Amino acid sequence: MNQSAPSTLIIVSGLSGSGKSVALKTFEDLDYYCSDNLPINLLPEFVRSVLGEPDGAAPQRLAVGIDVRGRSDLSQLSRWRRAAQEYGIEARLLFFEADDETLLKRYADTRRRHPLSHLGLSLPEAIARERELTAPLRREAHAVIDTSNLNVHQLRRRVVTEFALSQDSNLSLLFESFAYKRGVPAEADFVFDARVLPNPHWDPELRSLSGRDRGVREYLETQPEVIRYVAQLIDFLDTWLPKLGNDTRSYVTVAFGCTGGKHRSVYLAERLARHAREQGWPDVATFHREQD
Repeated sequence: MNQSAPSTLIIVSGLSGSGKSVALKTFEDLDYYCSDNLPINLLPEFVRSVLGEPDGAAPQRLAVGIDVRGRSDLSQLSRWRRAAQEYGIEARLLFFEADDETLLKRYADTRRRHPLSHLGLSLPEAIARERELTAPLRREAHAVIDTSNLNVHQLRRRVVTEFALSQDSNLSLLFESFAYKRGVPAEADFVFDARVLPNPHWDPELRSLSGRDRGVREYLETQPEVIRYVAQLIDFLDTWLPKLGNDTRSYVTVAFGCTGGKHRSVYLAERLARHAREQGWPDVATFHREQD
C-alpha cells in the first residue's frame, strides 16, 4: 500500500451547539491526537510539543478545538495557523454552524449554558454575539458545515467520510455496520449480510454487549460458520479492494448488516477494519450506525 500521509492538523471551530464536540470526538475515535478548548496563541507550541516526541511516537494526525471558550482574539487564528505550519504540518480549519432556531432548540433540550452567558446576555443575544466573534474563522475556513438538518449519526458519518479520511490519492476504507430493520445504507459500495451467522443476542450474558466487546468477539470467533465467513470475506476484499485504487473515488464503504446492528455486523466491521490496517491500508475507519 501507499506510504502514510504527511502530518495533518484539523482545527475544529464554530458556534456553540453546532456539533463541534461530536466532530472532535469523532476524530478522537479515529485515532487523531485531540485537544479541546485550546487558546489560539498556544497552537504552535501544541504542535511543536506533540510532533517533538521521539521518532515513531509522534502522532501523524492531530485535531484541536478552538472557539470562544478560549477567550482570545479569534481573528489572530490565521497568524498562529501559519506559525504551526512552519513545523511541516498541513492545517485545515473546519467551521460548524447551525441556524438560530436549531441552536435555541438544542440548548433548550440539553439545558446547557452558553459560553457567553457570563456577559449577562440572553441566549439569542449570546448566539448573535458569538456569530460576530467567530466571523473571522468562518471566512478563513476550508469548509463550513451547517448541521441544522443533521442528527448526531449523520454528522459523525459526514465527518468520517469528508474530513477524517485522507484527502490525498490514497483510497480510504470505511467499514460500516447497520441494522436491516432500519434499511441498507444508500452509500454502501459492498453489502454483506451477517444474519446467516449465530446470533449472540440469544445468550443472556451477551445480549447487552456489542460486537466491540470481548465476550461477543470470543463467542463469535469460536463459531465455525463465523470463521469460514470471515475467511471468505478477507479473500474477497483482499482481491478486489486494491483494484479500486485505480478508480477516481476517494473512499469505499463496506457495510455489514444484521438484525439489530449490535453484535454480528459490528464485530465484522471491526474485524475487517483490523485486517485492512494489518495489510497496510493507510486510512481505515469504522462507523456503527446503530451504535454511534
